[in-house]
Amino acid sequence: MINAAVIQLVSGQDTAANMARVEYWLRKAAAAGANWVVLPETFYCFGRKDQRVLAQQFLQAGGPVRSQLANLARELNISLFAGSLPLAEGCQQADKVRASCLVYSEQGREIARYDKIHLFDVDVGDAHGRYRESDTYEAGEQPVTVQIGDKTVGLSICYDLRFAELYRTLSASGAQAVIVPSAFTYTTGEAHWHVLLRARAIENQMFVLAPNQGGQHDANRRTYGHSMIIDPWGKVLAEVQDEGEGMAMAVLDFAYLEDVRRKMPVAAHRKLP
Repeated sequence: MINAAVIQLVSGQDTAANMARVEYWLRKAAAAGANWVVLPETFYCFGRKDQRVLAQQFLQAGGPVRSQLANLARELNISLFAGSLPLAEGCQQADKVRASCLVYSEQGREIARYDKIHLFDVDVGDAHGRYRESDTYEAGEQPVTVQIGDKTVGLSICYDLRFAELYRTLSASGAQAVIVPSAFTYTTGEAHWHVLLRARAIENQMFVLAPNQGGQHDANRRTYGHSMIIDPWGKVLAEVQDEGEGMAMAVLDFAYLEDVRRKMPVAAHRKLP
């Protein structure tokens, strides 16, 4: 069994302040017995326009931020799923970055990177209105799973949640759990967050770990929160009920997962690719 924690933040433009809150919650999760800890999307910088500059100055491999995350994972003896960071490495467009989830082992090694495939280019009926991630970000191309001991975890980020085929691919690659670090808007979260997360868990019979940003970031940006952990039957095991910072923790029972899959062998019954 794995003790998992998802961290809910209300990140802003002050990167030092954001990282101080990250460290606070990682220490709190580890003290509570967490083995796996997942941070939300945009935990390092929320709403900044200079993400390419940040990426080049502070977020390079071996740089201060990634070293801090690696050191915390090693010190606290946790597997750390670092929500998303704006990374310039591997980006083909000189003026953009990729929204990348990095995974750190208990030894502090950077063992996986996933670049967000689906970019949030939509119009939402909120104070911000128009969202165009493609103005800042370059899309990734490849689904990614990572091996944590004998467990396989699929990686995804926020808007990916709406594309069931990604999770089908991760499941077919052996994923027993998937992370969904997010910054869901309040409007879209209130309408779709719970139902989409539970659907991904049910149809793929896997654990879903979904930390979200949760609160008022500025005059026009409010995120939904309700960070949660869901089991392979679609049951919400733990949830942050309020806006603001918080943590949800649950035990992931992989024997139960295998029992669910044995009794209802959905993967074996699939007729379409």
